[in-house]
Parts: sequence; C-alpha cells; structure tokens
Amino acid sequence: MDLNVDLAEGFGRWQLGDDDALLRIVSSANVACGFHAGDPTVIRRACAQAATQGVAVGAQVGYRDLAGFGRRFIDMPPDELTDEVIYQIGALAGFARIAGTEVRYVKPHGALYNAIVRHREQAAAVVAAVSQYDRGLAVLGLPGSVWLDLAREAGLRTFREAFADRAYTPEGTLVSRREPGAMLTDPGLIARRCVRIASGEPIEAIDGSTITVQADSICVHGDSPGAPAIAAAVRDALLAAGVPLAAFTGGDR
Repeated sequence: MDLNVDLAEGFGRWQLGDDDALLRIVSSANVACGFHAGDPTVIRRACAQAATQGVAVGAQVGYRDLAGFGRRFIDMPPDELTDEVIYQIGALAGFARIAGTEVRYVKPHGALYNAIVRHREQAAAVVAAVSQYDRGLAVLGLPGSVWLDLAREAGLRTFREAFADRAYTPEGTLVSRREPGAMLTDPGLIARRCVRIASGEPIEAIDGSTITVQADSICVHGDSPGAPAIAAAVRDALLAAGVPLAAFTGGDR
C-alpha cells in the first residue's frame, strides 16, 4: 500500500503543515504547484526533502484560488483548465529536476478533485493536460470517478485513492468539509480504518452504513491538525498488519 500526503502548502509568511516530519513517514508526496498553495521556495524545499527521503513526487494541481485554498469550484473553459494544469506540472517538474528527482504522477486538489468525480468536461480537460504533457505520468483519484475512467480510456496509468482522515458518504464519495463529522481526528481510529481499507474490508460511512473502498494509495492531509502523528499511526498499523509500504508508482520504502 502507498501512503501519500499533501505538501508544500505554505505561502510566504503563511506556514502550513510539517513537511519535513511527514516526508520521513510517507511513500508519496502530493506537492502543491503554486495555484492553490505553495510558493517557489516552499515547493523547492519539498522536492529536495522528498528526494532525500526517497519519496515519490506527484503534482497536486488545482484551481487558481490562493484565497480559497483551491476548495472553491471554478467554472472555466476546458482549454483554459488544460493550460493551467500543464503550467502547474511544468513548474513542479523544474524544481523536482533540480532536486535530482522527477514528477511521477498527477493528483488534483480540493474542489477540482471533487468536481471531476462527476464533471465530465473538466475531467476531460485534466486528462488532456496530462496526456499532452507526459503520457508516462500516472494519475491518482477517487475510485469510480469520471476522472479515472477518462484517464484509463486515454491510455494513462490510473490508481485509486482512499482518505485516512475524511468521512465517506454511502455512495463512496467524500463528505463535504462544510458538514459535521467530515474530518476524522483520532489517530487510533484512523489507523484501524486504514488497515481495513488495505485489507479490502468494509468501513463505516457517515450514516452508519458500510462501504468497501478499493485503494492503491491512502492519503493523509498535511494541513490536518496532528498530521504527522496520524500518518505515523497509519504507517505503523499497516506495517504491523503485514502491509508493506511502497509508492504506487514503484519503489519500496
């Protein structure tokens, strides 16, 4: 199982998350590319640390929405969205190259991630961006999403993601952050749930029903309070259950 985390989400004097601590725990890093979060110095440092720790680097692309942290839907022309995603991948690739590593996959962020679960036009725009930039890049997203379906049809390598610290609806989508109970905070509970996900066992949805989430990678949000402790608890629980950690794009930790 891969364990991934969102990183490089500070901007200027605004510091968010403990990237250094998290990079000592996870196997893949979704690095912000400057549109929803991250400035050049923050992004460069995250790439350098990921390279030092042997962590796979992915481009976490989002809407151009610094004020809203990329968590607000933007209705935009598909061609413009394609161009903005290409721009972000290219920016991150420059810093990854300097650090002696490379961008290995693309994972949309926030509102864009949730939109392309069902928004076919925007999903196709992001698929077009990845295909035009580098067809060798893998893509990561929610199981059953239009995004992964279209990426697979385009011949891209697709991988499914589960979330350690987010509640699920009975349909297998994420509960909106505006709703009570959307975020999970107990490291022990989160770790036990992640072991169930990795083992293919059902977990509890927000309404008490059970769902099965198929996943190649589990995400911990770097901006969550206590994120390093949560990530460490998940890692330790997976290893104790006999689940080895490895980047879904290849390379054991």
